[in-house]
Amino acid sequence: MSDQTTNSVAYVAETMLPELPPPARETGVIKWLRQNLFSNIPNSILTLVSLWAIYVLLSSTLPWILNGVWTTSSLNECREVLDNKLGACFSVLTERWHQLLYGFKYPTDAYWRPNFALVLLLVAAAPVLFFDLPRKMLAFTAVYPFIAFWLIWGGTILTPILAFVGFAAAAVIFQTYGKKSFAIGFFGAIAAALVVWIVGGALVPESASDNALLSAVPSRDLGGFMLNLMLGVTCVSLSLPLGIALALGRQSDMPLIKWICVVFIEFVRGVPLITLLFVASVMLSYFFPPESTVDLFLRVVIMITMFSSAYIAEVIRGGLAALPKGQYEAADSLGLDYPQAMRLIILPQALKISIPGIVNVAVGLFKDTTLVSVISMFDLVGMIRGPILASTEWNGVYWELLGFAAVLFFVVCYGISQYSQWLERRLATDHR
Repeated sequence: MSDQTTNSVAYVAETMLPELPPPARETGVIKWLRQNLFSNIPNSILTLVSLWAIYVLLSSTLPWILNGVWTTSSLNECREVLDNKLGACFSVLTERWHQLLYGFKYPTDAYWRPNFALVLLLVAAAPVLFFDLPRKMLAFTAVYPFIAFWLIWGGTILTPILAFVGFAAAAVIFQTYGKKSFAIGFFGAIAAALVVWIVGGALVPESASDNALLSAVPSRDLGGFMLNLMLGVTCVSLSLPLGIALALGRQSDMPLIKWICVVFIEFVRGVPLITLLFVASVMLSYFFPPESTVDLFLRVVIMITMFSSAYIAEVIRGGLAALPKGQYEAADSLGLDYPQAMRLIILPQALKISIPGIVNVAVGLFKDTTLVSVISMFDLVGMIRGPILASTEWNGVYWELLGFAAVLFFVVCYGISQYSQWLERRLATDHR
C-alpha cells in the first residue's frame, strides 16, 4: 500500500523555494513616486504643473542669486560691475550687516554683549524646553533674565541684583502665606517686592553708574534683529503664565474675577496690535506717576504681552474645555484642592492639547514684533525702511534686504515649529 502511495505522487518538495525580489515598481524610488506623486491622473497632472512652476521660478531666481555682487560700496558700483547682467547686489548685506543685526546706534565694541546673552539664553532655555536635563539647571534659568538685562543694557550691576532680590522676596512671601490664603500670599508678595525695590533704589548711590563695569546703553540705541529677538523672547515668556491665569480666571466661580478676565480678553482681542502700540508710545506713560519716566521698551513689552496673553488664554481655555469631566472628578476623589488639581492633573493635560495653538500664537507674536517700526523703534524692518533705504548709497535695494529679513524670521519660526512637533511626539502617550 505504501509503495502504491509513493508511486502515485509525482514529486514532493523537500525544501522551500527561495524568495523572489519584489517587483521594481513596488520598491525604492519608483514606489515612492507612484504613491506620492503619480498615484492617479489628477495627482500626476498637479505634479507636472508643480515641476513646471518650480522650473520657472528657479530659472529666474538662480541666475540672480549666483551672479550676485558682494564687494561693492554702493548700488551704483553694483550696477557697474553687473554691466546690465541679471544679478543681486548683496553688497548691502556685507556693508550694513551690523545695522541689520544690532541697529545703527548700539556701540560697536559692545556687540559681544548681546551675542553672549544669546548664548546664555540657549543654556537657560534648555532645561525648560528639554525636560530630560537636570533640574538643577533651572537655577540658572531663574537668574538669566537679570544677567541678560545687565549684559545688554549695561550700567551698574546693583540694578539687576536689586531686581532679583525683590523677586526672591516676593517668592518667599508667596510660598509662606500662599498655602493658607492665595490672596494674602499674592498681595503680600507684591508688597514685599515693592518695599525691596523702593528701599533698595533709595540706597543705591547715583554715582554707581559712573563706576560700572559695562557702559550703559539706553533703550533708544537698541535696534535690528536683536530688538525683535528681545521683544519676542520677553513677551512670549511673560504672556504664557499670564494667559494661563486669564484662562483659569475666566472659568472661575467668582463673578468679579470672571468678568474682569472676560472683559480684558474680549477687549484686547478686538483691538489691533498696532493700535495698542500707539497707545504704548503715546498714552501709556500717563498711567504712571508724573515724575516717573517709563522706558518705551518696557511700555511696548507691556502692550505686546497683554495682546498675546489674551489669545493664549483662549487657546488654553479650549484645552481645558477639551478635557472630560471625569478628570475633574478624579482630582476631587483624590482629595486634592483646586491649586493641586490644576497643577498636577488638569493643566498638564490641557497644555499638552494646547501646544499647537500656543506655538501658533508665539510664531505670530514674533513676526508681529516688526510692527514696532511704526512707533520709531528701529527693529530689523525699521532699519531697512529707515536708515538703510534712506541713504544715497543703497536707495533702491529692496529684494536683497527684505529677503535677508525673511530668511532670519523663517529660521526662527521654523525652529519653533519643529520643536513643537517634537514636543507633541514626545508627549503623545495616549496611544502607546
